[in-house]
Amino acid sequence: MEMTGEQRIPASQADTWAALNDPEFLKACLPGCESIERVSDNEYTVLLTARVGPVTARFKGRMAISDAKPPNSYALVFEGQGGVAGFAKGSASVQLASQGTAETLLSYQAKANVGGKLAQIGSRLVDAAAQKVAGDFFAAFNERMSSLHAVAGHAGEVHHLPLPVPRDPDLPDVTPGSLAFFAAGALVVFIVALIALL
Repeated sequence: MEMTGEQRIPASQADTWAALNDPEFLKACLPGCESIERVSDNEYTVLLTARVGPVTARFKGRMAISDAKPPNSYALVFEGQGGVAGFAKGSASVQLASQGTAETLLSYQAKANVGGKLAQIGSRLVDAAAQKVAGDFFAAFNERMSSLHAVAGHAGEVHHLPLPVPRDPDLPDVTPGSLAFFAAGALVVFIVALIALL
């Protein structure tokens, strides 16, 4: 299966990248996502429950990020296991492009292979489920970005979030690999959901 798409995010490229770096933000946007856990600097596991036609299963997916170019693009590979429901493997690439001061174009391309019961369901049902997950994810992501980054006042003013709190020097540094993963976040989690579903 191959899937491509574009989404206009109602926030700057920097704000969009920052949201993609926040696992809790991503978890809140993806239906059925139960957890995102780091395995190593650029590898994570995602646990989620998904339904495709008559098959409902709990999937555990593993993702690895590579070729990250903050705040513009990254690549990832993933695999998901859903027990008797089947498995999925694939890869994806994600690009961000500024569309002015308050909008970002997010583009993605993904390829996946599935096996087990998922492969027997039929491509039409699988594609419909994938489109629903994608639609639900981006609707939630865009709604949260809109409410956080550009709430217009009655006088046409735009209110932004307060400045970030200065970094605590006692906290450990986050590696570029970790940031790359979370930047992959939205699409990573979303694609693992799709692929696990597919």
